[in-house]
Amino acid sequence: MRLRPLIVCLTALALLPLSSPANAEDPAPALTPPPAASTPAPSPSASPGAPEDSPSPTPSTPEEKVEDGLGVDGGSERAIVELTDPAQAAPVATQAAAKSVDVLLQPQSQSFMVVQGTAEELAKLAEDPRVSSIHRDRTYTPADVAALDGSNLTQIGADQVHAKGITGTGQTVAILDTGIDTDHPAFGDRIVAQACFSAVEPGVESLCPNGRTEEIGPGAASATTPKCLAGGVNLCDHGTHVAGIAAGSGGVAPGAGIVAVQVFSRLDDEDVCGEPSCLLAFESSLRQAMDYVAGLSQPVAAVNLSLGGELTETDCDASEEGAIFKPKIDALLARGTATVVAAGNEYFEGTSYPACISTAVAVGANDGGDAIADFSNRGSLVDLFAPGVDIESAVPDNATAVYSGTSMATPHVAGALALMKEAGPQTPMADLVNTLKTTGRPYVYEANGTQVTTPRLDLAVALADAAPQPPITQSPNPLPDPGDSSVPDPEPDDPTDPAPDPAPSGQPVPLPTVTVTVTVTPSPVTTAAVCTRGTAAKKMAAKAWAVEIHRSSGKIPDATLNCYLKLIAKASKVFPELTKASSLGKAYRVLKNTKTSKAALDSAVLTAWLNWAHGTNGTTALTAAEKVRMSSKPSAATLKKAAKNVLKGVK
Repeated sequence: MRLRPLIVCLTALALLPLSSPANAEDPAPALTPPPAASTPAPSPSASPGAPEDSPSPTPSTPEEKVEDGLGVDGGSERAIVELTDPAQAAPVATQAAAKSVDVLLQPQSQSFMVVQGTAEELAKLAEDPRVSSIHRDRTYTPADVAALDGSNLTQIGADQVHAKGITGTGQTVAILDTGIDTDHPAFGDRIVAQACFSAVEPGVESLCPNGRTEEIGPGAASATTPKCLAGGVNLCDHGTHVAGIAAGSGGVAPGAGIVAVQVFSRLDDEDVCGEPSCLLAFESSLRQAMDYVAGLSQPVAAVNLSLGGELTETDCDASEEGAIFKPKIDALLARGTATVVAAGNEYFEGTSYPACISTAVAVGANDGGDAIADFSNRGSLVDLFAPGVDIESAVPDNATAVYSGTSMATPHVAGALALMKEAGPQTPMADLVNTLKTTGRPYVYEANGTQVTTPRLDLAVALADAAPQPPITQSPNPLPDPGDSSVPDPEPDDPTDPAPDPAPSGQPVPLPTVTVTVTVTPSPVTTAAVCTRGTAAKKMAAKAWAVEIHRSSGKIPDATLNCYLKLIAKASKVFPELTKASSLGKAYRVLKNTKTSKAALDSAVLTAWLNWAHGTNGTTALTAAEKVRMSSKPSAATLKKAAKNVLKGVK
């Protein structure tokens, strides 16, 4: 099962493991450093139909149709089968089922279906000329959360806009997240539509109240169903918190309507989650949800996606994921709806998917002192900063909680666009987004070796005739705190292993924004830490990392190490796709096992990823090594050479 979580940019909602490269001497990962930006990046294109940048060539053979690494180590994989024509979905599904591939999802009027099959079965399916490509059904997770005490609204000038009678009335904001507490007093009667698209497969459960993969209508996005509860904790509080920031009674657009869409599924697998339970949003669910919003009759000012996946320093329009999501983002923009996406909480000079798509609005987080939040991603791909530190907002059961993360910053911008649309209903949405960029307070800082200027949301200038604020030059951030060292040591996850291999405890581990395991509901006065990359930038060999990961034998807290593994699971294609390393015990065994060429490469790659999570940069050799590991039949010599190249950057 492919776990590529989309992170919700919060602090308390850590849903799935995140990850990123860890090599130090190689140049940046398959990411080319973005050009410097002396002014804010251009607004989403006003002509969404414009051609995309050099898309990948259309696969011409069955082998080219199947994504690299899909099922190469045995077992079955959940995969999306892209079809040349929506009308072929039923006949292809019937034929596929007859050949022992399990058909998991067959959406109506969609040019894709979801199947479960082995590498051999998927390769056979790829021979059908009606199949254009087959790839993993990638997953995304909610991120981290913060708290709203009213100061965030003052900082962005929302209070001045409200005083002018502009509250978002007549507009709606769509929250594609973990559902919503429909009875929370913060929303009154302003929830105008609900839907649920929640993938299922063995071990993955639907969060739709009806238990199926789809539900539309009142109550469909409820965040208080039994499946949302685990050990007395509500796993689905993230969506309610995000909705409260965007359009709650104390939010940015308190007069706007809310379209609530549940897009997550529940997974009870500690090996994958790093905790007993977590939530995942599959690509197939997100695609259905975005099409649902595009088909609504009421005006939707913004779609809010407080989640994220893989990291990149350049726009991802021409990537496989970009080629799927950009047309949907463009279609929404053409009907007057902006797609606002969390940039991510990895302290990375770039963004996560799908914030990297050029026509999305990528949002980073700032604190109350007008400084970029230490966990926030940044750089020329980020369109706007907005408050994302210690934000108090609604959570299920008529309560409130304080969270931090780019997940919290994103709905500030979504709500702001509802205000902008009310004030200028005939103005194209691309122009409204551009107005927010040109009127925002400039943050000037260094990213990828160049000076970048990114505006911080300022509605007082955009809508209340206030004077523009002067630029603020950002100082380098101190070392982010990736976790709370007070979390107790986990128990060994395999009692038969001679070495004491730690596994995650049942207590919550603070996570980042791009892969999230929602298992913590902080109290109204408690702020959870955001899981993010370290800045120590110290390279260590596999042996040294094994010492750190071994119970109580190193200096790095277990909570920080668990955070690193979550970051790695987000950025890597090998972990956890081919090799499980989401718990401390499993990561220890991967680092120590070098008996075969594949195992030695896994150890080298995990070492490099850990160094990356610890703060080192450069992943060219690491990216190349992962490509070798994902190939179907690599030779022992090729595996050894890839491992050697990766380890060059560690010594």
